[in-house]
Amino acid sequence: MHSTVCSLLFCFGEKLEDKKIQDIKDLQRRLQLSFDEFKVLNLFPSLGKFVFHKRWEKLRQLRQDQEKLMVPLIKARKAMREGKNEKDEAFLPYVDTLFDLQLKEENRKLEEKEIVALCSEFFTGGIDTTSTTLEWIMANLVKHPHIQDKLFKEIKGVVSDGEVEIKDGDLRKMPYLRAVILESLRRHPPSHFLIPHTVTKNVVLGGFLVPKNSIVIFIVVETGRNPNVWENPMEFKPERFLNNGDFDISGTKEIKMMPFGVGKRMCPAYRLAMLHLKYFVANLVWHFNFNCFGEGVDLTEKHEFTAVMQNPRSK
Repeated sequence: MHSTVCSLLFCFGEKLEDKKIQDIKDLQRRLQLSFDEFKVLNLFPSLGKFVFHKRWEKLRQLRQDQEKLMVPLIKARKAMREGKNEKDEAFLPYVDTLFDLQLKEENRKLEEKEIVALCSEFFTGGIDTTSTTLEWIMANLVKHPHIQDKLFKEIKGVVSDGEVEIKDGDLRKMPYLRAVILESLRRHPPSHFLIPHTVTKNVVLGGFLVPKNSIVIFIVVETGRNPNVWENPMEFKPERFLNNGDFDISGTKEIKMMPFGVGKRMCPAYRLAMLHLKYFVANLVWHFNFNCFGEGVDLTEKHEFTAVMQNPRSK
């Protein structure tokens, strides 16, 4: 799943060969699994490379591997861009937006190493979260075959027999598909915590004072499983979103769940993520009937970079 999602992220402009995609995926995975190991380096930025020499060397090697892999792709895209008219392209890849950035304070553009870091961040935010969510969706469809059957019937009512691939226009006509994805995001958000935020002024919330400059961490998973907001919150029931077909996931109207965050600092790519999830789930269910044998599906969670399945294969 990681490789498939990676291939859809429009970062370097051209469709990459399978080996390049696999290399990017493997490298990003190595970085994510080492995240906790490197955190201590931030606590002692001056002494870290001496006190934690082995960790520093490991991080430096990972960084070199990143540059060795991505710099040629960046250079190739830059050379191609110089020989093309932007108006000739329907979509601009992410890396093009980095070429145009100007650092006003330093009066310069981004260096290649800085572009590598931002591309890595782009992949980290777009690959692991989407593939993790997709895994949870498919696990629940296997665990609840009646939901999978209902979804297949909806797809069959929209897509003509013999269609090889479900298109974007078809996805918009599938409210139950959207409900299945929203229910999975509510029940199994890929990240259980949002990025920490800082309070800019004293705020009284629920009778408690939150002092200025306090660091606040929102527990996303508990919001979506709150029994005061959701009836039988631990039950996987997509129909709850059919009863509220215009459910606002951005939090503009109300905040009942926030897998992408909410407000002006929510994930800027949440619409793209929803499109990718709809596309993958619809095409998988359209072409395959997923079943499990034995004791069933184990939905026990394990925390890595995201909250993944502890036992992704059925017993």
